Amino acid sequence: MSTARRHTALPKAEILIEALPWLTRHNGKIVVIKFGGNAMIDEDLKAAFAQDVVFLRQAGLKPVVVHGGGPQINAQLDKQGLVSEFKAGLRVTTPEAMDVVRMVLAGQVQRELVGLLNQHGPLAVGMTGEDAHTITATKHTPEIDGESVDIGRVGEITAIDTGAIEALLADGRIPVISSIARSADDHHVYNVNADTAAAALAAALGAETLMVLTDVEGLYADWPNSDEVISRLTVSQLEKLLPELSSGMVPKMEGCLHAVRNGVTTARVIDGRVQHSILLEIFTDEGIGTMVVLDGPGLETQAVGTQAVETQGGDPA
Repeated sequence: MSTARRHTALPKAEILIEALPWLTRHNGKIVVIKFGGNAMIDEDLKAAFAQDVVFLRQAGLKPVVVHGGGPQINAQLDKQGLVSEFKAGLRVTTPEAMDVVRMVLAGQVQRELVGLLNQHGPLAVGMTGEDAHTITATKHTPEIDGESVDIGRVGEITAIDTGAIEALLADGRIPVISSIARSADDHHVYNVNADTAAAALAAALGAETLMVLTDVEGLYADWPNSDEVISRLTVSQLEKLLPELSSGMVPKMEGCLHAVRNGVTTARVIDGRVQHSILLEIFTDEGIGTMVVLDGPGLETQAVGTQAVETQGGDPA
C-alpha cells in the first residue's frame, strides 16, 4: 500500500482509536435503549438505529431495545374511527383502544424493528412485557387537579422479571420489548409508558446505561432564551427541574431519575433525529444529548435554568 493511501485511511483509524476507551469501559455491559420519536417513522433513521444496535452487540455490549409506538397507534386508531385522547401525558386507553395498541406494538412496530435488526444476522428476538411475566402492572389512576381520573387500560409497573431477557442476552440475542404488561390483579393487559418501562427494565437488569431517544437535542439550560443543551445533570439538579418540564419530557426524565437512583450508571436523553446518535453518544469524546448521573464530588455540571421544550408526548403508546 502506498504512503498516500495509508494517509487517506488514517482518519478512519483515528476514529476507531477514539472509541477504544469507551469500548473497553462498556464491554460486556447491558445498555437499555428506548426507541421512539422520529427515529420510529423515518426510514433512514430506522435503518441507522438498527445498525447502531447491531454495532453495540458486535462490539461486546448487550443492547436491550424497548419501544412504544405512538404515531403508529394514532394512525391505526384513526383508521378504525377511535378517538386519541391524552390526560396527564398518557393515552386514555379503552378496551377497544387496548386491542389496537397491542396489535400495533407487538404485530407491527416490533416485527418491523426485529426485521431490520435481523438483516444483519440472527440476532433480534421480539417479546412483550406479557411474556414470561417480564413486566407486571396494575391499573394506573393519575391525579389531575387533585382528583383521581380513570384513563382506562393504562398500567403502572409493579414488578419486573428479567429471566427471559437475561436468557436471550446470554445466548447473544438482542431482546426487542413492546411496552405492554399483564396485571396480576385483574389479568387485563395494560398499556405501559415506554419511557417508564425502559427505565424499570434498565434498573432491574443492572444496566450500565439507559438511552432514551427523543425529538429534541436534550434538556435546554434556559429555553426559550437559549438553545444551549445541558450536557450533564445530577440527580438533585434534575429533581429541582422536574416541575418546570413540559408534559412530554416528564416521563423521560422521571425514567432517567429512577434508573440512576436504582443502580444504572448513566441515563441519557439523546436526539433520535440525528443519524447514529447512539454511537455518537457512547463512543465519542464529545457525546450528544443530556446525561444524568448521581450526585458526587468532582462532577462538572452546567448551570441549570428553566427548560420547557415541547416534545411529542412521552411515547405513551
